[in-house]
Amino acid sequence: MRCRHIGAGIGLALGALGLQIPVAAADDSDVRIHPWNAAPGSTVTVSTSACDPDADYGKGHSEVGGDFHLFEGDEEGELTGEFQIPEGSGAGSDTVTLKCPPLTKVTETYQVTGHSPKGSVDAGFGPAEDTGGVGLALGGGLLATAAAGGLVLMRRRPDDIRV
Repeated sequence: MRCRHIGAGIGLALGALGLQIPVAAADDSDVRIHPWNAAPGSTVTVSTSACDPDADYGKGHSEVGGDFHLFEGDEEGELTGEFQIPEGSGAGSDTVTLKCPPLTKVTETYQVTGHSPKGSVDAGFGPAEDTGGVGLALGGGLLATAAAGGLVLMRRRPDDIRV
């Protein structure tokens, strides 16, 4: 019985590792886009190592952001460029096409989100900046009441029924 539990645990661990292999193999693109989920108004940085290592210039085009230039990046053999997503751009995918010597053309797709987040989330007790006061006291009171109710429930049960 014990061997079956150990075997099942080993099988689950190996299965979880096996599920990670396709993700690691799929991330071998020569184009890196940061941020992958960009909001309107933000600056997108594109880097590529697909070009000739001696190349010091390339061109890029984003369907949403327009044309941009690629120059030598921080790493050797890498070209890097930036463009800005215009305010008011809709959500969806954007394709970036890069061209550089010697006759290299690569494309990559990333996501444009609908809007950039601004401010905090209103959760019912006012904005998140207001961390003190009534909301904090009420939350602490609810937690204390739940703990006291659980303690009373456990003390009222007979000994043979306790879990």
